[in-house]
Amino acid sequence: MARTVNVEARAVRREAFVEVALRLIQTKGYEQMSVQDVLDELDVSRGAFYYYFGSKLALLEAAVDRVLEMALADVTPVVADAQLSAVEKLGRLFTGIAGWKTERKELMLALIEVWWSDDNAIVREKLRRSTVLSLVPLLASIVEQGRAEGVMSVDSSEGAARVVVSLMQGAQDLALELLLARRADSIPFEAVGASIAAYTGAVERILGVHPGALVLMDEPTLRFWFG
Repeated sequence: MARTVNVEARAVRREAFVEVALRLIQTKGYEQMSVQDVLDELDVSRGAFYYYFGSKLALLEAAVDRVLEMALADVTPVVADAQLSAVEKLGRLFTGIAGWKTERKELMLALIEVWWSDDNAIVREKLRRSTVLSLVPLLASIVEQGRAEGVMSVDSSEGAARVVVSLMQGAQDLALELLLARRADSIPFEAVGASIAAYTGAVERILGVHPGALVLMDEPTLRFWFG
């Protein structure tokens, strides 16, 4: 029993570091945040920090993983909802993730700066792989349901899910570029909508659903971020 308690206590302690890191990234920025800032927030020693994390970068990786976990946990119940059709589930999955990010705009903006840094390329690639591992099973389940309902036409549910996740990651990269361009006032809002619509159409074609069936990002969310 003692071993179980110790494992649970360590997990809780590690999570405390991650939560503080996310708060400091949002309020100070990752580059400005120091390991000492984290230690001061938790009133712990440097040795305690390095017991859980080998570096500040390792803490960033854990923090980004935590964001992914929270976002997916928020939308995963959609997949298990027996009252929803496959197309409804897919639409709610996309808009749910977008909505979750919208509710945490300041944190997302802070993480965007980290995301684009060349110094954090390894973290970026690891997050991509984690996203694939987490999202593909969810999407494959929805696509399989869509095949059974006769509304999605694919040869392999898992294969199609992998392609869709790749497109989602590409759409995310594009969205970041568009956000920066809108901030610099170098493109009109209409160009953003057209770009996102192109990705939406690609997903529809891959899954074999009729045009206009899916929404990757609804109009209010588009205007919230890019208007």
